[in-house]
Amino acid sequence: MLNGTNILLGVSGGIAAYKACALTSKLTQQGASVKVIMTESATQFVSPLTFQALSRNPVYTDTFDEKNPAKIAHIDLADWADLVMLAPATANIIGKLANGISDDMLSTTLLATTAPIYIAPAMNVHMYGHPAVIENMKKLDGWGYKFIEPGSGYLACGYVGKGRLEEPETIVDILNKDFHQNIDQTFFTGKKVLISGGPTREAVDPVRFFTNHSSGKMGFALAEELANLGAEVTLVTGPVKLETPKNVQRVDVESAEEMYQAIMEHYPTQELVIKAAAVADYRPKLVYDQKMKKSDGTLMIEMERTKDILKELGERKNGQFLVGFAAETENVLEYGQKKLEKKNLDAIVVNDITEQGSGFGGDTNAVTYLNKRGEQKKLPMSSKKEVSKQLLQLIESDMKDGRA
Repeated sequence: MLNGTNILLGVSGGIAAYKACALTSKLTQQGASVKVIMTESATQFVSPLTFQALSRNPVYTDTFDEKNPAKIAHIDLADWADLVMLAPATANIIGKLANGISDDMLSTTLLATTAPIYIAPAMNVHMYGHPAVIENMKKLDGWGYKFIEPGSGYLACGYVGKGRLEEPETIVDILNKDFHQNIDQTFFTGKKVLISGGPTREAVDPVRFFTNHSSGKMGFALAEELANLGAEVTLVTGPVKLETPKNVQRVDVESAEEMYQAIMEHYPTQELVIKAAAVADYRPKLVYDQKMKKSDGTLMIEMERTKDILKELGERKNGQFLVGFAAETENVLEYGQKKLEKKNLDAIVVNDITEQGSGFGGDTNAVTYLNKRGEQKKLPMSSKKEVSKQLLQLIESDMKDGRA
């Protein structure tokens, strides 16, 4: 399951660093591409050369050791990773991460990545139970970081208790089960999927237009993941500066009307429709042929309603599984539930855009998935790529159970 996954392994300074060698070997044997970042303290226990030999990749220890002048190493690694594994994670690196401290290669990269981060603590039993360590772990857990709890037994310090790094075999099993969530790799193969993404632009004159802050990243992430799973994906997108995912048919539109026409053209033949676009609810009633000149006083522009694309999709639904998106600033779940029912959706994805890291334009998101059966699943703050994977697992489950 980890075959082809880019895993960034962070090794901090403790005697359990020797187990990270075995973990590197086992992840590589699984077909994962592994790159290792070591703290300076970690190099006192294990040589970087050991990890280089096991991973067959360069090992990173110094923020200022730029191996490729064309790239900034810690940013490049942060973007490269599909997941980050901290093993062993000492009390020190946990504290840094929980408090936003970035004073070495590992801690700097951790703050720069949007990939899911798994933390496998290893330390003295009393350190593991210290209030400061517990508080730091609670904070990280609340932010969506995932912990692989240490085992109990004889520790290097001579104590017996909880604090021993979990065995590499167990860590690999957890990553296999948790990161991919056992998604059916064949379920979406050959299925026709229609996705909308990005904003629309509603012209005022040849120069000006009304729009919103949508970047299209969520819709594009969903399209990319579905294409990787073998779906036949059509992506209808407003004006965004994003590369078309591989094996995705892209349809570019500008206005709400153009998006309506494109979606309705493709809708009848689709099996799954995910409407993630932020379409304008209103447009100027009068569009000027020439640039409007400024004048003294105020300016009033009369607006008219655009077509409610999602509502019409719900009315025309004929076997399609229809998923909507709702970006809200208050009463998020209440408004999402109303939209789900009013527009005859099978599921809706709602988020509070006032929450830091979950608004338009960013690389992360935190959402709640609601379906017609009244079930709710809150997904913690993660990269939009990871959120897409988790949403598709939920959609797959509902489609299999016939919850449309």
